[in-house]
Amino acid sequence: MFDTLRSHINRKIKLSESEFALVTTFFIPKKLRKKQYLLQAGDVCKYLAFVSKGCLRSYSVNDKGEEHIVQFAIEDWWMTDLKSFLTNEPATYNIDALEDTELFLIDKESQDKLYSVMPKIEHYFRILLEGNNTAAQKRISDFISASAEERYLNFLKTYPELVQRVPQSQVASYLGIKPQSLSRIRKELSEKK
Repeated sequence: MFDTLRSHINRKIKLSESEFALVTTFFIPKKLRKKQYLLQAGDVCKYLAFVSKGCLRSYSVNDKGEEHIVQFAIEDWWMTDLKSFLTNEPATYNIDALEDTELFLIDKESQDKLYSVMPKIEHYFRILLEGNNTAAQKRISDFISASAEERYLNFLKTYPELVQRVPQSQVASYLGIKPQSLSRIRKELSEKK
């Protein structure tokens, strides 16, 4: 049941069978149906979510009702509204399922307890946060300096598995462009081949 989580953790740190068995006692399995929310903006984010199967998206909605996707998460990825999770303040983002999804959830209190009984898990989460911060900085840099076409090509290179799973309108939202612009970019790229 926890095979994907174990594999993910073991790529960052090594755990024995008994250590991993202890880790699993801190997680709650959860299933979401397609379009079901894990978190709605304004609620407090209670969980870090590890995706075992399926696909999530994190997004905000502006005052015009337009969605702005900030993150996708497929198998073997984590998702949360980190600021809300850490500060217990209302969430900025919605998180919902783009597919039927299976998750392993851990709340802040359980995470802190796990840190105290197994300090190397705190090291694991530090590695994750460092990687997340690096990716966020790259994404900000791309938004500032890369063209829409460059952002799309980078998306294809970085997340090839998402291209077939996520609607193009949502890819456009993630890239910060209109769906029509993405269609034009895709057409121009196919004509270049």
